[in-house]
Amino acid sequence: MENNAITEILKYTRPSILKEEAIAERKWVKFEQTTYVDPSVSMFELLTCCVFIALLSMLAGVSVIPVLQRTLHYDCIVLVKQFRPPMGGYCLEFPAGLIEGNESPESAALRELEEETGYKGDVVECSPAVCLDPGLTNCTTHLVTVTINGDDACNIRPMQKPGESRTCTIFNFYLSH
Repeated sequence: MENNAITEILKYTRPSILKEEAIAERKWVKFEQTTYVDPSVSMFELLTCCVFIALLSMLAGVSVIPVLQRTLHYDCIVLVKQFRPPMGGYCLEFPAGLIEGNESPESAALRELEEETGYKGDVVECSPAVCLDPGLTNCTTHLVTVTINGDDACNIRPMQKPGESRTCTIFNFYLSH
């Protein structure tokens, strides 16, 4: 009878975190076990990011959707190919990275675009922070659409500015009209 009463009470309880316990922690991530109510008491294992942004208490990054525009050419989406250890191989992906210090998502996107591709562009729009994999981690990203004037002198022969010994190969995917 007592368990039925507890179960009935939990049905009307707002979902909430009861306890977070670190299992392992490294430079970038922490593996945790979380106890939560929704509507019963459950446990869940998750990864949280150890790099925090003031006031957000979550890792925030940017994913850039770069559209290369050139006269007399079809528009292209610019992607980068990078080796990603969690995937055990190379991935084609949008240029992306973390928002640093007091950067806005827009300025972080332009910085990451230039570092990874060498291109300079203009921000068209920026989404609010969106969750990438909320069933596993607390990481968020802003999707930032950027147009690149491919006829501009600075974008004719773009030079990457890779950091942390990271290298990317650039791929252009043409958008047919």
